[in-house]
Amino acid sequence: MGILPVGSADLRLASLLDDEPFFSVDKPLGEPMTKFLHTMIRVTDPDATIAFFNLIGLEEVRRFSSEQGRFTLIFLAAPGQEGLAEVELTYNWPAEDGSAETYTGGRNFGHLAYRVDNIYETCAALAAAGHIIHRPPRDGHMAFVKSPDGISVELLQDGHLPPQEPWASMPNTGTW
Repeated sequence: MGILPVGSADLRLASLLDDEPFFSVDKPLGEPMTKFLHTMIRVTDPDATIAFFNLIGLEEVRRFSSEQGRFTLIFLAAPGQEGLAEVELTYNWPAEDGSAETYTGGRNFGHLAYRVDNIYETCAALAAAGHIIHRPPRDGHMAFVKSPDGISVELLQDGHLPPQEPWASMPNTGTW
């Protein structure tokens, strides 16, 4: 792919290994170029991670795989938020010998945050699926849970819900 001329109305990000672009944004001339696109996290089990984010309300919006690069990129977004604020799951395929990469949280990464319609229902669905609620929504406003790969995810209630049990009396579990 060649360099685009200054002022081009089309921005294309292409894989370093493939010639076809996996992401394209048409930008009218005169609009600011800086725009939040996504946060990338590396994952070891894409299916488990997608299932986790589905419980929060995100859906897969596109996927790109590279045989040559041995990776898959999966983009998730809340309904109606495609291209506005996305999570990119990067899955690096196991090595030829079958060994998979492992990841620990980066020192400079804090957490992802999502506003939810009902924090109690969201936390109940996550707990029922086997996820630990590390910081329960005691106040009806905020909770923390971790993705299957240990990424801290903050859940914030849209609007006000009064404190309710069993959440109000639950202690924190681990770090968040």
